[in-house]
Amino acid sequence: MNLGFGSLANLAKIRKDVKRKRISSYDKSGANMDNLQLKPHKKYTICDVKSAGIIKHIWMTIASNDPDYLRKLIIRIWWDNENDPSVECPIGDFFGVGHGKTVNFWCLPFANGPQDGKGFNCFFPMPFSERALIEVENESDILTILYFYIDYEEHLDLDDDLGRFHAQWRRENPTKGKKYRPGKKVEYFIKRNKDHAKDYLVMEAEGEGHFVGMHLNIHNLFETEKHNWPGEGDDYIEIDDGETILYGTGTEDYFCGAWCPSQYYCSPYYGVTLPGGKNWSGKISYYRYHIEDPIYFHKNIKVKIEHGHANQRSDDWSSTAYWYQNEPHKPFTILPVNERIPRKFPKEIS
Repeated sequence: MNLGFGSLANLAKIRKDVKRKRISSYDKSGANMDNLQLKPHKKYTICDVKSAGIIKHIWMTIASNDPDYLRKLIIRIWWDNENDPSVECPIGDFFGVGHGKTVNFWCLPFANGPQDGKGFNCFFPMPFSERALIEVENESDILTILYFYIDYEEHLDLDDDLGRFHAQWRRENPTKGKKYRPGKKVEYFIKRNKDHAKDYLVMEAEGEGHFVGMHLNIHNLFETEKHNWPGEGDDYIEIDDGETILYGTGTEDYFCGAWCPSQYYCSPYYGVTLPGGKNWSGKISYYRYHIEDPIYFHKNIKVKIEHGHANQRSDDWSSTAYWYQNEPHKPFTILPVNERIPRKFPKEIS
């Protein structure tokens, strides 16, 4: 079976054993109240498909008077009657941008568009052989309005070699490095990181699959007129009990940029959705998706990155990691709502 996964090369192929299906928030009465009203502190099942298939597209937009609604709403996804969700993530971060912010951008798996990046789209293919269950939880104190499409294909069966989609959100607030002191030199090139034990952990998984990327969010907590670049940390990926180590050369290098980027940029596989303010102040977001170069693992994987060279920086870091693997997966949890709220200070310097 050639799944095609959206390739133009396969678009003309006639597929007789596949049906297009959709679940949406449309008003079943025929009126125009095409939304789901999420009451405070309630969970809602928005998709429960009992068949084999592939989710091909998720679209959402949300209305809320809570300024932190993108961190207070959680999306969870279970595949094939597993007990533990394979996706558990604040809804804003799930769609590729952190800090509870929205911005117009596009890449291959995500496209968030007008108005002001609030049309959220995910194009990661998500196969399932028995069941797909999607839940949204509103942990806000305010009624929230959710509009959504879930476009999927129904198949008679799926190939056995299709992994299940996973997404995990993490935060370290702040990372355990140095606190800024005026006049203190940061030893960008001298200090050594001997064991990478204190690196920021993006994700870890057990089983067999492939890591397909992440977005990383940094809130710069240093307030100084001196050089205040919060990067310089190497990516460090341990595969199969350390049998293979992928060692990088610096934060902007992993995210395919150069020279401490301070410009907004988006492309199919990498970009800077939030470049921060003057001197890299405030909130920053980068993304890197391994669509053409997945990182394979056969036993386990840990994806890590230094917070500053040799972990010398103490900033507020968060991330969302995406990967495919065979089930079952290693269970993971999410921080409580009060530990997910974005910082308000320090603000960007204009």
